[in-house]
Amino acid sequence: MRTEWMVATAALVATLAGCAANPQVEAARKAEASRDLGKALEGRTAGTPQDCITPNGLSGPQIIDSRTILYTGGGRIWRVDLPESCPALGPFSTMIVEIRGSQLCSIDMFRVIDAGTSIPSGFCRFGKFTPYTRTKAN
Repeated sequence: MRTEWMVATAALVATLAGCAANPQVEAARKAEASRDLGKALEGRTAGTPQDCITPNGLSGPQIIDSRTILYTGGGRIWRVDLPESCPALGPFSTMIVEIRGSQLCSIDMFRVIDAGTSIPSGFCRFGKFTPYTRTKAN
């Protein structure tokens, strides 16, 4: 009985250790996010960050990482840098956005549902919306 308990405890510890943040995996995620963001914004120049944008005609979101989201529309890419990390936000997440009024604003909240689940995460908040437009060729 004691041996079974020790084996079960060892298995649990090994499982939990695997769930801990692996520095190599985290570095690979950051590198991938940096590549994705660079590719999406290549040849574009940042404009003045705005508190609100009109969501009509926007496509997205493109989730870059737990702090960066992109929307596309009207010849612009809107980069949203969240004020705090949203740990549930990932490449296969679905965002549930709560818009109050006709615009999407930095004070609006959203929740996340991961693929294969039906329970949403806690609330996360948008940040300012920075427009990126194509740089004009000389």
